[in-house]
Amino acid sequence: MSASARPGWMEKPRPLTQAAKALALTTVVLLVCVPFLVIVSTSLASTREVVDNGGWVLWPSEPTLDAYRDIFDGGIVTHALGVSAGVTIVGTLLSLACTVTLAYALSRPGVFGGKPVLLLVLFTFLFPPGMIPSFLLVKELGLLDSYASLVLPVLVNVFNLVVLRGFFQSVPEELYEAARLDGAGDWRVLVSVVLPLSKAALAVVGLFYAVAYWNSWFYASLYLESDHWPLQQVLRTYVVSGAGLTDATTGEATVTARRPCRWRCS
Repeated sequence: MSASARPGWMEKPRPLTQAAKALALTTVVLLVCVPFLVIVSTSLASTREVVDNGGWVLWPSEPTLDAYRDIFDGGIVTHALGVSAGVTIVGTLLSLACTVTLAYALSRPGVFGGKPVLLLVLFTFLFPPGMIPSFLLVKELGLLDSYASLVLPVLVNVFNLVVLRGFFQSVPEELYEAARLDGAGDWRVLVSVVLPLSKAALAVVGLFYAVAYWNSWFYASLYLESDHWPLQQVLRTYVVSGAGLTDATTGEATVTARRPCRWRCS
């Protein structure tokens, strides 16, 4: 093929084009890496240096591990880390199990009560409950100060349910019929036919659930006592209550305690 007949995407890039691409990639990498560098540098800087620089440090003059020592002292963070890990693992597994079974049932034609249940599920997606009704429901169920309050109210996400239902419906009907001819029941069809073909969708939905459970902190602040808080709520308390402050009367920098008060501060 002659050079004049070749499409543009097959041509050798010009030096100016390569330089522009390199500059763009370098800019993107810096935009991504600099915030991480600021976070790490600020964590290694002294309290006085952080306050003097307005709350962040790009390169600490005297690196110290005092901030990490204060955080991990007493076992609060390690306990919260275990709580977050446990809630994430258990919640993701339970949510996947409930979402898969409900999505499979709603994806099959002729299921008794399938349409009313689907409409009910979609109704909760369009009109989610407010904070006060959710709190009253959790209280009436006796789930206050229980890790179950972080999992059961959000056990099934409607968006993830709709995604899996659509994926199950895309499985060829011939596979369902072949399994039926071999004498497989609904559970056998789900486990042996549908789930092996849905590994990609299950991985995506499982990732959605895991990220949601791991990042959740608001429900913990509503339903749990401070001794049971997950990592995200503990870190939020450190950030909100443990940041450096400036005394407006004297103009001198003062620092509140890095360690949160025995959580329920009055």
